[in-house]
Amino acid sequence: MKEIGDVTNYFANIGVAAIMLTQKLKVGDKIKIEGATTDFEQEVDSMEYEREQIEEGNKGQEIAIKTKKRVREGDKVYLL
Repeated sequence: MKEIGDVTNYFANIGVAAIMLTQKLKVGDKIKIEGATTDFEQEVDSMEYEREQIEEGNKGQEIAIKTKKRVREGDKVYLL
């Protein structure tokens, strides 16, 4: 398991997390999101960068993904 980013924001009304990437992430990758009260795994079904659909996010980009559960600012994102 490799850390690839941090949750920077969560939009509860649409179930979307903003994640600042420290490593590459692609649609189809399996991730784990972990924090004080967060702990679940999911597949990345889609990803956006600056409101455009993308297939791959790179280090330094703040991307948005739909999450199946609530996440919190500061939660860690890991690539499985």
